[in-house]
Amino acid sequence: MSRRHEQIADDLRRAISGGHHPVGSSLPSEAELAAAHGASRGTVRQAIAALQAEGLIGSRQGARRVVLSATPSQTFTELRSFAQWARAGGRTAGGRVVTSSWDTAHGDEAALLQVEPGARVLRVLRVRTLDGEPVLLERTAYAAWIAPAVRELPDDCESVTQRLYETRGLVFAHGEHHIDAVAAGTVDAEHLRLRRGAPLLRVRRTTTTAEGRPVETSDDRYSPGSVVFTVRNSTQTNPLTRTSPE
Repeated sequence: MSRRHEQIADDLRRAISGGHHPVGSSLPSEAELAAAHGASRGTVRQAIAALQAEGLIGSRQGARRVVLSATPSQTFTELRSFAQWARAGGRTAGGRVVTSSWDTAHGDEAALLQVEPGARVLRVLRVRTLDGEPVLLERTAYAAWIAPAVRELPDDCESVTQRLYETRGLVFAHGEHHIDAVAAGTVDAEHLRLRRGAPLLRVRRTTTTAEGRPVETSDDRYSPGSVVFTVRNSTQTNPLTRTSPE
């Protein structure tokens, strides 16, 4: 069960994305939100802080908070999963594991996972869908310490991030992302239903726990037109936004 401030933040995200609080308008006051949600002002303040970190709202001292965007950002400290991002946008995420097997870490991969070259890793190829259509192919190598928990998950698990939190208390706390473009290879084309050579958006990411222990490193490839990544800069935060193209 989500904590109360997370539930309130979800309600506010839906109200903003649904146009109830349009871009440029002011949010109700903390007191009004607390009364509407039957929560304390401290709890409401936590929810508002989450929306500010996502770039949805801004504030000026002594003034009500203003809606800046209808699209929530994915901050590097939150690391929202593909399924969580889809739900926030009113979409349905799905997927299936194509292959899952033990393997050895190669040089770059071993360095990212902070293990010796040749150390055991669990290698998973997973297709992710959005509203039933394949849009993402994930090639993920999991560190051996968390791999058994990943293997226990069903092949059609909607959110590995959420299930590992629920079953092991694991929080994906930090991440590094490298974004570029690549041409679809044979495997990419087969599973994303594209022609070979089609342009794909690639996100190479490595995530760690709050203590800096690497959990996974992944090569994620998005089909053309399925997602847009935007970086919003400000003096307070520099969030990464993942959105559907217009």
